[in-house]
Amino acid sequence: MLILGIESSCDETAAAVVEDGRRVLSSVVASQVAEHRIYGGVVPEIASRRHCEAISPLVEEALSQAGAGLSDLSAVAVTNAPGLIGALLVGVNFAKGMALSAGLPLVPVNHLRGHIAANYLCHPELEPPFLCLMVSGGHTNIVLCEDYTSFKILARTRDDAAGEAFDKAARAMGIPYPGGVELDKIAETGDSEAYSLPRPRIEGAPLDFSFSGLKTAALNLLHNAAQRGETVSVPDLCASYRRAVVGCLMESFRQAAEETGAKRLAAAGGVSANRLLRRELEAMAEETGRALYVPELSLCGDNGAMIGAQGYYELQAGHRAGMDLNAYASGEIGV
Repeated sequence: MLILGIESSCDETAAAVVEDGRRVLSSVVASQVAEHRIYGGVVPEIASRRHCEAISPLVEEALSQAGAGLSDLSAVAVTNAPGLIGALLVGVNFAKGMALSAGLPLVPVNHLRGHIAANYLCHPELEPPFLCLMVSGGHTNIVLCEDYTSFKILARTRDDAAGEAFDKAARAMGIPYPGGVELDKIAETGDSEAYSLPRPRIEGAPLDFSFSGLKTAALNLLHNAAQRGETVSVPDLCASYRRAVVGCLMESFRQAAEETGAKRLAAAGGVSANRLLRRELEAMAEETGRALYVPELSLCGDNGAMIGAQGYYELQAGHRAGMDLNAYASGEIGV
């Protein structure tokens, strides 16, 4: 069964053809990073316009690379939430038109479910249930994946997401967009114990996350140093900040694994590419005798293959949409 997956939730236009939810036949991504770097972050209106320009030729390329035509497809899967509403609408409306014209089922896919499904493409042996640390630019959750389309949120961020915290701190340090990626690279050369930073916890909700205070502590450190005429070591601050963010993530994830008794662990989302986080997850899995699954680096960021993978399981569960399908800026993974 071949599924065409379409993704346009932020600043990457992506399309892919996936077989049976596990095998990538093609995956094409058009990135807008160079254009948005000028502004220090994603400009929604620009992103929407670039999606409009890229999506048709991109889908054609994905089908061509897969050696497939519309008649070979079993469905069209598309991200419809969460994300930038204008960007999402481009993908949703293109998918609706393609499904209608080709007489194919239209399958809506939650973006976060798609990120988790990236693991199925890299680890064919992985099956639910498993515990997943979902970390991206806009979302940070601990999710119990009970089945392919059944998810239970055990923890969430109360303010900034981990990726957002990385990006905002990086910008304050003068690191160009995409800040989180660059911060991770620079941190490899710094001293992670050079600066003392807090690791906030939520009273009464020990698994939940809060990164706003940590981000503010880093900004205050930079501002205070500037007022005193002191120099801050960017590599050392990057390393110290990364250590604090990852420490918060790991503390909650470790506790969630112990409380649920999960034997299989996974990570998903753009921040799952973070070098320190991957090392800490591997160490935790080895220490506790649990199996760990993380996507290949090429599938950590937004891509169409993950949408095609999850789309397969949504289709199997009977989740289809009509021509009234809409896009939503927010949306829980369990909905």
